[in-house]
Amino acid sequence: MTPGHSSVDYVEGDPHYPTIVEALDAAADLQPDRTALICEDRHLTFAEYRRAVAGMAHRLAERHAPGERIALVMGNGIETAVALMGAYAARLQTAPLNPAYTDRELDRLLADVAPVAVACSPALAGRVRALAAGAGGPDILTVGEGGFDIRQWAADDRLSLPGQRPRPEDRATMFFTGGTTGLPKGAEHIHSSFDWFCRQIHAVWRFDFDRETILNVAPMFHIWGHHFSIVFPLYVRATMVIVPQYRPDFVIGELERNRVSVFAGGPAAIFLGLLGAEAMADADLGALRHSLAGGSPCPADLLARWKARTGHDMLEGLGMSEGAPIANNPTGGPTKPLSVGVAPPDTGIEIVDLETGTRVLPAGERGEIRVRGPQFTIGYRNRPEETAEAIRDGWLYTGDVGYLDEDGYLFLVDRKKELILVGGYNVYPREVDEAMTNHPAVAEAAAVGMPDDFLGEAVCVFVAFRPGASASVEALHRHAEANLAKYKRPKIIRILEALPKKGPGKIDKLGLKAMAAEGADRP
Repeated sequence: MTPGHSSVDYVEGDPHYPTIVEALDAAADLQPDRTALICEDRHLTFAEYRRAVAGMAHRLAERHAPGERIALVMGNGIETAVALMGAYAARLQTAPLNPAYTDRELDRLLADVAPVAVACSPALAGRVRALAAGAGGPDILTVGEGGFDIRQWAADDRLSLPGQRPRPEDRATMFFTGGTTGLPKGAEHIHSSFDWFCRQIHAVWRFDFDRETILNVAPMFHIWGHHFSIVFPLYVRATMVIVPQYRPDFVIGELERNRVSVFAGGPAAIFLGLLGAEAMADADLGALRHSLAGGSPCPADLLARWKARTGHDMLEGLGMSEGAPIANNPTGGPTKPLSVGVAPPDTGIEIVDLETGTRVLPAGERGEIRVRGPQFTIGYRNRPEETAEAIRDGWLYTGDVGYLDEDGYLFLVDRKKELILVGGYNVYPREVDEAMTNHPAVAEAAAVGMPDDFLGEAVCVFVAFRPGASASVEALHRHAEANLAKYKRPKIIRILEALPKKGPGKIDKLGLKAMAAEGADRP
């Protein structure tokens, strides 16, 4: 096999759905009474799920034209699944946003998305209405108790999905990732990319139709959480256990209570948290057959500990907001520790030189990872220059450094860009720098990654004050809390007289990164 080209094939007989709406239809027709969604003590069957989605879709289609955009500011829950699927059935493009973002962050993203509607949970309705006033006054849909009650839609036998369906080439969603301007950019995906994802995942991870119970802990605004909470469970007609918030003891209880067979865990920090939880000692995980990891390679010690506790190998994979899967360790094996696996079908992976990005390197040589396939983004919303930089001659340049071995297994080494990976989330230093320099006392700020045993990396910020100005470290932390989502906030803030420079006024990030690593154990 040529390194970077798939050694696995699609499963013969796997269904092909033009959009995920057809997958919902098939699931409700074939397994109407099977439980589709569970969230704590609530559940919907596939038939009820389809009716609830139909109710949401008709509500949206009455007011909004196909192709318009709806933002969703919602945490994990049954309502979020119904709102997303309802938007797809109404032929709208979704923009799921992190509800933990500060008002400043959400305000900028809403301006970029320019939605005609914003869906939110009742608890967030007041905040979203205030923000929406500055975003052109979109339609506000409160989904849940006190707003649109999906229980009424789920119980209404008269409801059916709209006859007009989205086309495979229509824009379906956008997932936000960091941008060079400090404003996250929306990686846009078309409907057919969901079907490619499902068929490719099933080629490498051979789960059973009509049998699995899947639990995912990632947020639904994230591509991993979206695809393993919404998309893939519908494709294989699995029961989906939704966790509103990651709490290790609660997650272990849900794994046990619901006899979960597939745990879509994600970053290493999730598994470390479970292994360290008190409830893990006596938990009955006998139904668990597959555990999925992604975000960054898991340490060999963690892989060994997880297998010792569960009796099965953790399956690692790689994806990004711009598309997934890129590579996976297949269920049929072999798996390779510290590798994220092999390319799925119809996916190319090449390692190219870091200088020009045009010279393909042989197996074993390190360079930038570039990929291509039908599961990847069509580009970034409102970012033609960044789209042209990322997608060249049909290849998506990931910004990650890695290598392929002779068997075609992909290994990650480092990141070409300066992003910081905090528990599987991308933190872009420039966004943190801008937030910190908004403090009246701060002249310069530079965020770098530092080692963290639990999260993989944490944020360390170096600041220098304006002449005659000063602020306490505590005050700077409070400023960060007011302007940055939790995972972006610095764990450590260090005050310097001046930030070290390299060349004509350029901050020496490598030097600061070394300083941060040396002081990683400092409070």
